[in-house]
Amino acid sequence: MSRPVVVSAYPLSPAFADWDPAVEDEVLTGLADLPGVAALEVPWIDGIHPHDSAWFLGNVPDVALAVTPLPFVMRRLATPGYGIASRDDDGRRAAIADLRRVAADVAEITEHSAAHVDVVELHTAPRGEADADALARSLAELGELDWSGARLVIEHCDAHVPGQTPEKGFLSLDGEISAVRSSGADVGIWMNWGRSAIELRDPDAVAGQIAVAAESGLLDALVLSGASDCEGPYSGPWIDAHHPFASIDPAAESLLTDERVCATVRAAGSVPWLGLKVSRRPGASAAEALRAARDHLEALRAVNRVSSVE
Repeated sequence: MSRPVVVSAYPLSPAFADWDPAVEDEVLTGLADLPGVAALEVPWIDGIHPHDSAWFLGNVPDVALAVTPLPFVMRRLATPGYGIASRDDDGRRAAIADLRRVAADVAEITEHSAAHVDVVELHTAPRGEADADALARSLAELGELDWSGARLVIEHCDAHVPGQTPEKGFLSLDGEISAVRSSGADVGIWMNWGRSAIELRDPDAVAGQIAVAAESGLLDALVLSGASDCEGPYSGPWIDAHHPFASIDPAAESLLTDERVCATVRAAGSVPWLGLKVSRRPGASAAEALRAARDHLEALRAVNRVSSVE
C-alpha cells in the first residue's frame, strides 16, 4: 500500500469491554504485524489505558500511536457546556485541562513504553452548541502545549443538524477549518467516512465532504469506517458503530461499498494517511477480529491501487 495505514485497535479488541490482558496483547501485536499497518489508534479514557495503564506501558508494541480521547469526551458531555468549542468559558477551560492531562500521558507513553505517539485527536464538543471562535481560542492555547512531538488533528464527527438526532452533534467541517486557520495553530483534519455519512444521511454525498477537507489543505487522514441506515447485527440506523465494508460482511447492512471506498479515496487526493476503523462482529474472538482486519486491509489495498491508476 503506497500510503501508511492507521488501524483503530479498540473496536477490534474483545478485551476493551471485558478486560483480558492476553487477548488485548494478541490484538495489539497482531494488528501491528499486519502488512501496511504503520500506526494503531488507542483510546484515552481518563488515563493511558481504560483498565491497566502499567500493563499498557509494558506491553504495547513498538509502533506509532494515534491517541483519541473521544470516548472520554462523550462521557463528559453530561457536563453542560463542556468542550473545546464551547462558548461557556468554564466548560472550555475544563476541556483544555483534560487535554493537558492527555499531553502528560503522551509524554509518559513516549518515555516509558516501546511505542511513540504520532497523533493526538481533538473533538469539537459541546453537542449542538459548538462555536468556531471558541474553538480557535482553544486551538491557540493547545498549540502552545508540549505534545512530545505528536501532531494535533481535529477528528471531524457528525455535526449538529437542526431537526436530526445526532450521534455526536459537534461543529461543522467549515467551522473547524475556519477555526484552524484563524487560530494560527499547526492542526490538521481527520475525516471518517461513517461519521460523515451519519451527518449527511446520504452515503453518496460523503466523497464531496471529503473533497472539501482535501481542498482546504488541512486533511491529514481519511479513515474508512462504515455506517448503516437500518437495523443490523452491529447497530440500529445511523449509529456510530464502525460497520465493516459491505463486501467483507454482507450481513452487516453497511453502506460502505467498495465503490464508495474508491470514490472517497479519490476525493481525498494525496492525503498522507489512510485509516481503518471497523468493529469486530459481536461475539467474535480476537483471532476472528484479526482476520477481519486483514481482509479489510487487503480490500483497502486493492481500492487504493485502483484509485492511484484512475
